[in-house]
Amino acid sequence: MLYHLASEAFQWYRQAPVSFPVIGSDVLLITRFLMYLSVRAILAILTSFVVTMLVGRRLIRLLHAHHVRDTIKDFGTISATDKRGTPTMGGLIIIASLVVPVLLWCDLTNRFVQIALAATAWFGAIGVVDDYLKVRPYRGRIRGLGEAQKLALQGLFGLGLGIVYLTPAISPVPPEVAGSFYVPFYKYAVLHDIGWWYLPFVVFVTVLISNSVNLTDGMDGLAIMPANFAVLVYGVIAYAMGNVVYAEYLRYDYLHGSGELLVFCAALFGAGLGFLWYNAYPAEIIMGDTGSMALGGILASLAIMLKQEVLFLIVGGVFVAETLSSFIQQKIGENFLGRRIFYRAPLHHQMEYRGLAETKVVIRLWIIAGLLAMVGLASMKLR
Repeated sequence: MLYHLASEAFQWYRQAPVSFPVIGSDVLLITRFLMYLSVRAILAILTSFVVTMLVGRRLIRLLHAHHVRDTIKDFGTISATDKRGTPTMGGLIIIASLVVPVLLWCDLTNRFVQIALAATAWFGAIGVVDDYLKVRPYRGRIRGLGEAQKLALQGLFGLGLGIVYLTPAISPVPPEVAGSFYVPFYKYAVLHDIGWWYLPFVVFVTVLISNSVNLTDGMDGLAIMPANFAVLVYGVIAYAMGNVVYAEYLRYDYLHGSGELLVFCAALFGAGLGFLWYNAYPAEIIMGDTGSMALGGILASLAIMLKQEVLFLIVGGVFVAETLSSFIQQKIGENFLGRRIFYRAPLHHQMEYRGLAETKVVIRLWIIAGLLAMVGLASMKLR
């Protein structure tokens, strides 16, 4: 909104009468300043953090008063019931503090931003429904969306995103780029313009990434910082790919308008920092599926839009490890072999079972996520 006002003011004052030279020059300076991506990204971070501070405490009290609190989910760990009674659905804080700065500082006509906002709304809604069903047990049983229902809804968004991305008339990228497959540390497409054969891969990536964040959210502050590191990397890549000079220098495909995702990613980064203010151990609120689903959906859409799906294996390495440990334990170990492979799963519960304190587990995984983010940034040049 403010971006559009600044843009209109900039265009109007460029044609201002000569009789207002001083006023015109001052307004031109301010409006032009607000149109820089770097400036709007900084303002988005600050705005999202301020919004978090304004709504966070009020929302925590509201959720607590309405008994929207975490239910017991026994993973067989020492601290399995530590979170009992902690308000859940805290992802609403993240979503609110993301949407407000995006509406203020982003170009809302930008197709990349529109897709990212659609992912936020869709996956946030899935999480809200799931959390609501969990805190409203039916006949003494904890409900929630079933695994098949979640996969279907996630896959449906992936299908829609793939169709939009591969349809030239509405796609934000050129057709030859939309249907190509890239890998980190290699400057050229591995598969060139495979067209609609790319669609199943988009659905697969959407489901995989959105679920990986959901599985990681099991300790205070655990999921938010790895997500922030990944968002930071994708924001930098979006800025480079949206700049003709940087894209050519780094041998990326130039994606006109993708730089606007830097502002979106900055807003999400600030929202994550603000949420950590309340979610750090001991948590005053947990994000629940509302937050983990929204974060996963956003990361999936960013990876797909920027053609950096495989890079998520690096920058989202913590999420990938958590997902693999859970898959190996449940699908291969318990269902196929009839025995456990790990003491506990996902990975953070395995680490806790081996005697590490919750805070140490969280911080060590943060460190790993930060190092992996640096490797992801290095891949921009080492290609």
